[in-house]
Amino acid sequence: MRGTLICLSTLLVLGYLLYSSDDSQSQISPAPVQPAVVTTVKSFGATGDGKTDDSAAFQRAVDSKIGQITFPKGVYRITKTINIDLDQLGPTSLSSDGTATIIMAGAGPAFRFIGTHEGTASPDTVKENVWLNQRSPLVDGLEIVGDHPESCGVEATGTMQITLTRLTIRRTLHAIHFVKRNRNVIVSNCHLYENRGAGVYYDHVSIHQSNIVGCHISYNAGGGVVVDKGDIRNIHIGTCDIEGNMGGKDSPPAANVLIDSEGAMVGEIAIVGCTIQHDHYAPGSANIRINENAWIRPHSDEHRDGNITIADNVLSDVQTNIEITSARGVTVTGNTMWKGYTHNIRVHDCNNILISNNVLDRNPRYHYKDGATAQVGMLLTNCDGITLSGNHINGTGDVTAALEIRDSRRMNITGCTILDYSTTGLLLKNVTDSRVSDCLIRTDLPGSEDAQAVQIIGGKDNQIVNNLYKK
Repeated sequence: MRGTLICLSTLLVLGYLLYSSDDSQSQISPAPVQPAVVTTVKSFGATGDGKTDDSAAFQRAVDSKIGQITFPKGVYRITKTINIDLDQLGPTSLSSDGTATIIMAGAGPAFRFIGTHEGTASPDTVKENVWLNQRSPLVDGLEIVGDHPESCGVEATGTMQITLTRLTIRRTLHAIHFVKRNRNVIVSNCHLYENRGAGVYYDHVSIHQSNIVGCHISYNAGGGVVVDKGDIRNIHIGTCDIEGNMGGKDSPPAANVLIDSEGAMVGEIAIVGCTIQHDHYAPGSANIRINENAWIRPHSDEHRDGNITIADNVLSDVQTNIEITSARGVTVTGNTMWKGYTHNIRVHDCNNILISNNVLDRNPRYHYKDGATAQVGMLLTNCDGITLSGNHINGTGDVTAALEIRDSRRMNITGCTILDYSTTGLLLKNVTDSRVSDCLIRTDLPGSEDAQAVQIIGGKDNQIVNNLYKK
């Protein structure tokens, strides 16, 4: 009886399975998933053939409010700026996988992002329409090439959290141009190369919290990262290769990192972990220049602004590696530098500056061509309250002292090593209320028998103790 019941149940299960395998099975199977249709600029009429003017197609794509504007492989020629009015369009991104090139054959930026943010980075100053419509505009993976004397790459005004990544921008006027007001900017993994103006240009802009990270910024005739006055705070330049951002022999002086803020307010800047170099043939060239009369507010002779860190960089092959004028609260530490043809470090009219643990070297490997003529020394003039500690200076030219300080007071020089100078190790001229201690100052160069370890001209109330000189 029990075996009969088991057989009966087995038959019922088999019958159910056979029933389920007939036409009714097709009625319950899921429908096949159709592949999603990807909307790109070509969906709006762009050709990407390198000849047709795709300006109107680009603007249609942006104005459609689809948000994510994608550029497939191709060469897209435009003659007008594509304006991206974020408050009208909503969050917008422009992206490619590195295979799309934009030829900007007109004046102005290829892409202009326009926002309305007027607050700070503090959340309570950001209006709701900014969060809803304007936050985090993005440009990623595009190449932009200029084909007009006044063409630029990307311009931003009034934006909040704009992010520019994996871009190649070349042969424009300015590669990335910040104007008026922006907050919380990121520029990363970009190649800004061979532009006629600046690589990253802060143009009389109010901008706080901007990071430039992991970029190649090279051969831009008007400077690499250029701060031109304005209200600037919290710029962090890190782990970048920045080189050759000078014009030719007939161009005005330029710098790989130029901070020029006469009559403005600029400060709280970090330049860390970069390789910055070239080109000493350009007159007045500098790797890092904090320009003349920076940090002085109008109608005041008090140094109020500054607070800059220059740390752990590799610097070489310009007229002056680091030039600081009229600043306060600057730390220069852990840098390696050579081939400063006029000076490695030049500081003028500053106070509260720390220069420590830097290596200023004359490596014979870099003496080819005219490298042996580089002066590579350090000069401080008209300063008050400077600490120089643990610096290593090896080799200088035939004219200047390795470390020269003039017309200054309250200078504290400790634990420095000054070696193989040709004329003078340490020169103090009209220095007062200062101390030199625990330094090793010695030259063993051939023909340096008449060189002086320490030379003091004028000055008063100085203490010079516990140093080791070559007698």
